[in-house]
Amino acid sequence: MARKHSKHDPYGDLHRGEEAPATVPLCWLCGRPTGKTIVWHHPVPKSRGGRDVVPMHPICQQTLIANFTNSELQRHGMDVEGLLANPNIRKFVDWVAKKDPDFTATTTKKQR
Repeated sequence: MARKHSKHDPYGDLHRGEEAPATVPLCWLCGRPTGKTIVWHHPVPKSRGGRDVVPMHPICQQTLIANFTNSELQRHGMDVEGLLANPNIRKFVDWVAKKDPDFTATTTKKQR
């Protein structure tokens, strides 16, 4: 009878799922663990010279884009507290806090 795993199999480790789970990044805006889908968001838009990226839920990014222009996002930069001072964003973060990490819903349109 043949062995299931050979002692000398160079590819045997590729088929085993015994790796330690990677740490789950937290959403930059709401602070919840990210789910299966992670959006790497530029807090300062690329069109405004932004290079840094942060992990976010898709719904959190959609909410930011719907409530702020690129100029406003550039002014806030990496300051999450400044964004949370906006009543619409604070209301959204409080509402989404109890939702599943993979929760998704339609968001409001840009208010311009």
